Amino acid sequence: MIPRPKPERFRLRRTMMFMNAQKPGLIKDAYIYGCDSIMLDLEDAVAENQKDAARFSLYHALKSIDYGDTEVIVRINGLDTPHWQEDIRVCVAGGADGIRIAKCESAQDVKTVEEHVEKAEEEFGVEKGRTLLMAALESPRGILNAYEICCASDRLFGVAISGGDFRKCMQTKFQPDGVDMLAARGQMLIAARAAGVQCFDTVFTDLDDQEGFEAEVRQNKAMGFDGKSLINPKQIRLVHQIFAPTEKEVFQAEKIVRAYREQSKAGVGVFTVDGKMIDIAFIPGAERTLRLAKACGMYEGDLV
Repeated sequence: MIPRPKPERFRLRRTMMFMNAQKPGLIKDAYIYGCDSIMLDLEDAVAENQKDAARFSLYHALKSIDYGDTEVIVRINGLDTPHWQEDIRVCVAGGADGIRIAKCESAQDVKTVEEHVEKAEEEFGVEKGRTLLMAALESPRGILNAYEICCASDRLFGVAISGGDFRKCMQTKFQPDGVDMLAARGQMLIAARAAGVQCFDTVFTDLDDQEGFEAEVRQNKAMGFDGKSLINPKQIRLVHQIFAPTEKEVFQAEKIVRAYREQSKAGVGVFTVDGKMIDIAFIPGAERTLRLAKACGMYEGDLV
């Protein structure tokens, strides 16, 4: 067994790459691609008569492969299927960092999964609270209930929208400018920020449309997403480049954090940096910029 450290509820998650949990040849070296998280899929990628085989493959991968710093999340089957309970037991027993709840539509869905995760942790002697959760919002009802879902559990680190299923529900198709999902993306982002959890965009499936992919990722960053779901390793580098802060942003963030800490020691709550008024509200954003910069190899300071 390869021991894994306790997962961090809030960590850098710019890229989450989906991989079929049933295919050892794909998942055994997934960490080499450099994505922040891998999403081992037990749901859509696995045929109905292959669910048991996929769980077997998943369990042994989790037990035997050293994924290093790459986070390992598992997408389980929906709560409207006969598979999800056994999916949870395998995830917990194997030591997955987290579980993605497919087709989540309510806070009760999260609570139901959490209850079964707790039972599995007790059954397999896993530290209580170790297994994190995230919710995939794939329907209008899920989007409308986004805030309640985001607040449903202390294990929940974030929510993600699933474009394919959501577009079907809305009777629309992919639009290059994103107008087909703009309202849903915005509502989910607002809910996530209000609840203090992370938020992730859907996959971009046309691997030949690099220009369209780049435009969508830039829109994601502009809207405030924490990261994006991916289906191919060649998409990772561009996402990391786009989500990386500029040198100017890093320099400014360092000045703000350093000035804040110096002024706080002197009992000053509001101060100026380069002629701009700064208070505590600016600090989380500046610290996040420095954490991003450190992850990208752009910052070696000691402020984060």
